[in-house]
Amino acid sequence: MAIREIVLEPNEVLHQVAEEVKEITPAIRKLLTDMADTMYDADGVGLAAPQVGILKRIIVIDVGDDNGLIEMINPEIIASEGEQFGPEGCLSIPGYRGDVRRANQVTVKGLNRKGKEITITGTELLARAFQHEIDHLNGILYTELAENYYEIPPEEEEQFEQEQEQQATNEKKE
Repeated sequence: MAIREIVLEPNEVLHQVAEEVKEITPAIRKLLTDMADTMYDADGVGLAAPQVGILKRIIVIDVGDDNGLIEMINPEIIASEGEQFGPEGCLSIPGYRGDVRRANQVTVKGLNRKGKEITITGTELLARAFQHEIDHLNGILYTELAENYYEIPPEEEEQFEQEQEQQATNEKKE
């Protein structure tokens, strides 16, 4: 288990476009594992490689649903529909939230750690996580999209995380 340091805003790497992964090497597979370990250690639901200082198009997501851990290399949104509006946070901007308008459902295509093409359709929290993490790969932070942006006291931070977990649990039941 290797926990990497999460890059915090302001940092130029968070505003740069990540490069496509041309070959899946042992180093890329280790990065995927380290990113998942880092995300879980920080109690996050998603992490993009630029958030650990690596400008590669790699994301990991786990919103606590039946998909479990999603590792995706070179992800791209190929379809979206509907709309949702709600709070988002970011491991690179601790203590803050913003209300962001996103598609309610997205279909994302990319490669898994073995180089096999995968396609996943997500709704609600998973759709939000995909869009948020793919934005990171394009150098876009949620703060640039937020209609409201506000500081969260530490006790509310914990409540927000519990609400996210409950939302994922409710989505499993539906």
